[in-house]
Amino acid sequence: MLELSGITKEYPGSPPLRILHGIDLTVEAGELLAVVGPSGSGKSTLLALLGSLDRPTAGTLHFEGRDLSAFSDPELAALRAHRIGFVFQQFFLLSGLTTVENVATGLLYSGVPASLRRARAAEALHEVGLGHRLRHHPDQLSGGEKQRVAIARALVGRPALLLADEPTGALDSVSGAAVVELLRTLNANGTTVVVITHDRELATSFPRRIALHDGRIDFDERGPHPAGAVR
Repeated sequence: MLELSGITKEYPGSPPLRILHGIDLTVEAGELLAVVGPSGSGKSTLLALLGSLDRPTAGTLHFEGRDLSAFSDPELAALRAHRIGFVFQQFFLLSGLTTVENVATGLLYSGVPASLRRARAAEALHEVGLGHRLRHHPDQLSGGEKQRVAIARALVGRPALLLADEPTGALDSVSGAAVVELLRTLNANGTTVVVITHDRELATSFPRRIALHDGRIDFDERGPHPAGAVR
């Protein structure tokens, strides 16, 4: 699904600030993986590049075999609308809208007719276990429920790739565990899921783990993590 070769990201300055240093990475369709690392390691910058929210300074990034450097900004926006979903630590729900209306906003730029957006949003909320909260507003929901609404909004466009940046960071342990279980279920149903996290315990529970340190890949490992061998 994703193939990165020699990806570098710099921001202007004197000298320029380099965040990522020659990243080589392949993500297969259907994978569930965690990207872990301390603050400032480049995790969120990498997620922005994976989701075509930003462009690399150097290197190539292919999504489903297509070189994204050849895409115009409108073409990248269309790619995000139809193939990629995003979940962040902050929920970014609109307080004046109901949950179903908030989820329907995920389809505003996808070309789905207005008559179908609400029905698709309700379906997505049922999928994340919130079919009984369609008419509630964000201030009537718990933190875990708000994050599930955010996940439903990311899923309403039926993306092939879901990118989650610290999705449990603002939640208590019980709500966080429920969100992680939901991500696992979505992956089991065919969605490729990449989770950015600073939580190494969470990362070790995933079938693939990638660690960033100072903008470079420190390790990339697959399979069950040995008990007591948390890096």
